[in-house]
Amino acid sequence: MKRILLRYIDSFSGLSKEVWWLALITLINRAGAMVIPFLSLYLTDNLDFSLQQVGWVMTSYGLGSFFGAWLGGKLSDKIGYYKVILGSLFLTGVSFIMIQFFTSFWSICISFFILIAIADTARPAFFVALSAYSKPENKTRSLTFIRLAINLGFSAGPALGGLIIASIGYYGLFWVDGITCIIAGIVMIQTLNPKKTKELDKEVIIDNPIPAYRDSTYVIFLISLALFGFIFVQYFSTIPLYYKEIHQLTEEKIGLLLALNGALIFLFEMPLIAYLEKTSISKTGNVINGLILTGISFLLLLATPWAGILVIGMIMATLGEMIAFPFGNAFALDRAKNGRQGAYMGLYSMSFSAAHIFGHNSGMQFIANFGYDNSWLMMALIAVLGIFLLYLVKHRLINEKRSINNQQSPA
Repeated sequence: MKRILLRYIDSFSGLSKEVWWLALITLINRAGAMVIPFLSLYLTDNLDFSLQQVGWVMTSYGLGSFFGAWLGGKLSDKIGYYKVILGSLFLTGVSFIMIQFFTSFWSICISFFILIAIADTARPAFFVALSAYSKPENKTRSLTFIRLAINLGFSAGPALGGLIIASIGYYGLFWVDGITCIIAGIVMIQTLNPKKTKELDKEVIIDNPIPAYRDSTYVIFLISLALFGFIFVQYFSTIPLYYKEIHQLTEEKIGLLLALNGALIFLFEMPLIAYLEKTSISKTGNVINGLILTGISFLLLLATPWAGILVIGMIMATLGEMIAFPFGNAFALDRAKNGRQGAYMGLYSMSFSAAHIFGHNSGMQFIANFGYDNSWLMMALIAVLGIFLLYLVKHRLINEKRSINNQQSPA
């Protein structure tokens, strides 16, 4: 037991103090993001919105995220990641406090679009900051550490949010969300001010940077990640319905199954990534393995009506997530050195925004038209398509490397 604990602690070694501060800022910010898990309840209970109206609000949310990721990438290249993150935190804080005063359908749609657009401008900027503050050899573990902070924040947020609703009401969520964003901004000023910190991984200035959308290998990679995101978001939209309607699980048991995802990430992701970094498996190879595991998790649901398969399926999907996301992040950051990092990471963030825009609604439509079993088979086939695209990326990377070597070889 002591050896396991030491290995777990050792997986955090070597990370820069700037990465630790960035993780703390992320934790404060994500723990405060408690409006989102209760958004549908707030809209239906407090504002008496219909389910169709809630669906349009969620669409506005997704579109805002997509636009914000694009804008954040552009701004990161123009004014720098520090100003983008800081501006996003403070403006998001003010927006959360203001949004509680909008109650009509269209004002809610517009205000949530603006709120999430402002909030998600920080997403590509965070990636660029992480690249700057990480030593090249620690980049994947640094990304994993930030994911750990995000998961801890998302775990604490809903629990705290439930207490706030019970004691103060829904409006208390908006105040707490707003204030925590502002606090995160203040912490950033005190700890990551460019005058006080140093960049560990200096960006090499490219004379003729490749526009992200013209890097066809990168675009194919992002399409495969969007497909992975498409099937993975089912675990937080359609899969819980499957648990309840087909396996007759109570909300409490469903909550425990979903909590298993966060618990596994907290306990095992850092040591797992530290181990995989020492192997000969490439970043794209690890993403392929992650996608294979997630695809298998859907096929397991077809294998047997035994309820225990749900736990095994969740473990498989979580393993896939733990492997694919950090190495996918790391590949994107490495590839971004060919051009403007902000634009590259903005496009990366947009791929997951697209998965959220289309994944939840399409999953519901699949179930309504084809049933659960056919929908899970469809998800497995989408995983196969994503795996094929990743093998295509690997082939193109080999050709790129071969071409570079030929150009560098003496005539």
